[in-house]
Amino acid sequence: MPEPPDGLAGLLGQHRGPLTVDDDFLVLDDPLEQEDFSHALEVDGRTLQESILMVQGMYCPACTETVEAALAGRKGVVSVLVHAATRRVTLRWDPAQTLLSELARDVGQTGYRLLPMRQALSVEHRLAETRLLMWRLFVAAFCTMQVMMYSWPFYITEPGEIDPVYDQLLRMANWMLSVPVVMFSSMPFFQSAWRDLKLGRIGMDMPVSVGILVTFIASTGATFDPTGVWGHEIWFDSLTMFVFFLLGGRYLQSRLRDRTAGSLDALMNRLPEQCERQMADGAFEIVSLKRLRVGDVLRVQAGQAFPGDATVLGDSATVDEALLTGESQPVTRLRGQSVVAGSYNLAGSALVRIDKIGRDTRFGQIVSLMEQASTEKPDLVKLADRIAGPFLILVLLSAGFGAWYWWQIDPALAVPIAVAVLVATCPCALALSTPSAMLASAGALAQRGILVRRLLAFEALCKIDTVVFDKTGTLTQDRVVLREVIVRPGLEREQALRMAWPLASASLHPVSRAIAVQAQPLASNAPNPSDPGSAPVAEPVDLVQERPGSGLVLERAGGGQWRLGSADLCELDEAHLLEQGRSVADAPCAFLCDEHGWAATFVMDEGVRADAPAAVAELREMGFAVHLLSGDRLGAVQRVAQQLGIDQVVAGASPERKLEVVAALQQQGAQIAMVGDGMNDGPVLARAQVSFALGHGAPLTQSQSDFVVQSGRLSELVQTVRQARRTLRILKQNLCWAGGYNASMVPLAIAGYVPPWLAGLGMALSSFLVIGNAMRLSRLPGMPVPEPAAAAAALSVR
Repeated sequence: MPEPPDGLAGLLGQHRGPLTVDDDFLVLDDPLEQEDFSHALEVDGRTLQESILMVQGMYCPACTETVEAALAGRKGVVSVLVHAATRRVTLRWDPAQTLLSELARDVGQTGYRLLPMRQALSVEHRLAETRLLMWRLFVAAFCTMQVMMYSWPFYITEPGEIDPVYDQLLRMANWMLSVPVVMFSSMPFFQSAWRDLKLGRIGMDMPVSVGILVTFIASTGATFDPTGVWGHEIWFDSLTMFVFFLLGGRYLQSRLRDRTAGSLDALMNRLPEQCERQMADGAFEIVSLKRLRVGDVLRVQAGQAFPGDATVLGDSATVDEALLTGESQPVTRLRGQSVVAGSYNLAGSALVRIDKIGRDTRFGQIVSLMEQASTEKPDLVKLADRIAGPFLILVLLSAGFGAWYWWQIDPALAVPIAVAVLVATCPCALALSTPSAMLASAGALAQRGILVRRLLAFEALCKIDTVVFDKTGTLTQDRVVLREVIVRPGLEREQALRMAWPLASASLHPVSRAIAVQAQPLASNAPNPSDPGSAPVAEPVDLVQERPGSGLVLERAGGGQWRLGSADLCELDEAHLLEQGRSVADAPCAFLCDEHGWAATFVMDEGVRADAPAAVAELREMGFAVHLLSGDRLGAVQRVAQQLGIDQVVAGASPERKLEVVAALQQQGAQIAMVGDGMNDGPVLARAQVSFALGHGAPLTQSQSDFVVQSGRLSELVQTVRQARRTLRILKQNLCWAGGYNASMVPLAIAGYVPPWLAGLGMALSSFLVIGNAMRLSRLPGMPVPEPAAAAAALSVR
């Protein structure tokens, strides 16, 4: 039975006759397409769909209210949240009551379009948007130069010096050159303002549109009837110039936004759209990513991302796993080893077998975390959205007051002053200041392997004064290490390790692995079991028996046994353990015995992470109180605390006890950042003001955290704190600048010190300055220049 056609082309290909606008929405109802941007969830006993889509046509934060109003309250819509800076909408809807295509049509009637993220971020769509914007900018620039040339005589001559015939000819030339600027270049402002008017709203393009129309109408009246009510003054030069400045600013904002929110988009959109799948006869066919199934064998070319978690079938593959580890250095995966979705193949073609696809992959989990962050609205963003509408009404009233006031003094100045007020005080910079900074910072951290799940955590992270660490798997490694070897009289440490090697090497138990790591360098000198001092001889693995829960037994050919494992396995009593004192107290141990009885005790320890001492020391230098909160035994916790210089220690804590400790600290006024990785850390992570989960931790732990450190390096925690402080500092700079600029421009424009062209330039530069300042956050201090691995990754993204 043939497979259904792929994606949009296949879906629309089933239709006969010419395509209509409505057909374009049908792709959103295709179950295969929905796998990319939707997932099911249970809410109050109902099965809902949560979809994250891109909104095409959004240019300013005020557009969010228009899109939200188009969806909110519709049948089947449970919740809707639109984020202006990333142009994403998070939509929860009931598939039993509505279709996604119907909701998209509702949004389409307001002038915007809902698109799947992969389609919206495709090269074709981005090129089409950029090309149209460039044409509008070019027309405005060309006409502005010509208008300025024809307006120059008015600046250098006295009234009456130009012959009336030539005076009128120059006015008509200016008018004709201004028409394309108004009818073509200014169309985005008019379209946005008209959408808002139809919905009874006042958007940020409303003052701009009113200013353009008033200036053009007044100048047109002065051109064709110089003695009429509009007077004889024309402002075509100011009109074309500030349209050019506004479009130039919008173009720069678009480019900068692509570099801020675009860094997140690139990471989330890095999987290839098509793959080479091996058929039964060994040949390869091109298939859509959505057609892949577990078990498919793929050929992945150099510079292409692996589309799923897979097993290497070829000899080796050179892979860039920077998304997961934050490291740009390539790693080599040999035959039988695993590669993860989203990592890049860097050298030659690689043959792999798919093990996991879609949301089951580690990459799918990362995308879900990043989608949540990119669609979230921090409180400061919500505040900016709320004040935008009232502020715009104030702008319109101020412009009306300026026009009325100057009409009584000098009617010729009334129109340009009103236009200057409308244009100069548009609060675009104010609305962009917060999301641009937070998204730039989140994008920079994502490139380093630190995922931001909640943008509002940046502000909370700047207020913390206490860092609480879990121990196992957080400050310590996720494996045990051999700390000490206690031997019986007459036996050396090296001899004990050589004796343990045949047993430890036959087991995958973490304790056996720790002993084997230390014994392996001595393996070539492993002794004969019948004579520990004799020349080495290899023991066959099949002579070793593993007894679950107890240890390992080596049956000797000449009779007798060697045993490695628990005290019970080695028949050691409590008195014998007490003789070994504190070395074996509160520490995991393995005992080795032979035909003569006890031979050695291998004392284990959780190895402290290599970067843990430096990270804890840096946090203390930054003024944080550091606590260690663990469910492990007191002795084990104290050993780790002593190595790291942590004084505040709580051991033997259950999940409930951990919650009590954190709650008590909070009642004392502490602002807490919790760092953990275990399943039992979920509740306490949710209780803390800010939470960090390590990338190897349990999914529940990550779902409760604000930041996910993919590499597991504690040094990244310090980097995140510093980045949060930079973010808040730049965010405050942006808010101060944008708020101060808008507050100062109103009186200056009303006083007549700001002509319309300068108002347009100021508005564009203000927004550009805010986003440019936020761009400083897109690069972490000390972040290295991208390696060739990153360059190869960029090829696939583009």
